[in-house]
Amino acid sequence: MTRHVLVLGGARSGKTAFAEQLAIRSGTRPAYLATAEALDAEMRDRVESHKAGRAARFTTIEEPLALPETLLRAAADHDVILVDCLTLWITNLLVANEDVALAVSELGATLVQLKTSKVILVSNEVGLGIVPDNAMARTFRDLAGAAHQRLAEICDDVHFIVAGLPMTLKGEAPVQSEVRIHEA
Repeated sequence: MTRHVLVLGGARSGKTAFAEQLAIRSGTRPAYLATAEALDAEMRDRVESHKAGRAARFTTIEEPLALPETLLRAAADHDVILVDCLTLWITNLLVANEDVALAVSELGATLVQLKTSKVILVSNEVGLGIVPDNAMARTFRDLAGAAHQRLAEICDDVHFIVAGLPMTLKGEAPVQSEVRIHEA
């Protein structure tokens, strides 16, 4: 049985490095499905740096909106697919005036359907801070929180990363010696 994974954490917590190690251990044909859009020079530099750092280990697929469809296509060629990250995907959907709740529902249905490839979802936990001072930020926080709850129900394993340390909230804990977290 394919075990889907949700990896949550704050900014620069080590969640992506943790997810990358899980992906490398989980399959022989890993894909990295990136949802970021490089809309300015700083973001373009970040994207290029990340691509270069994982080029030898992952096939990179870039898709800011059509995540469920892209997962299904990627599963034809890859036994593990790392999605980084859901909060950027939600942002992209909001900016495009898409129905986020419907998109999350479609993603959930896709995960249930997808049995041939392991999917590792990375997302920023944004609900631990102060209540945002504007309606758009509160909507984003609420949508992200609802998405995390729904996907945590579906995923077999859920990990929360704090200061580079994984805490297993649901499912199987990885063997610590096998997963080394270190982000640049």
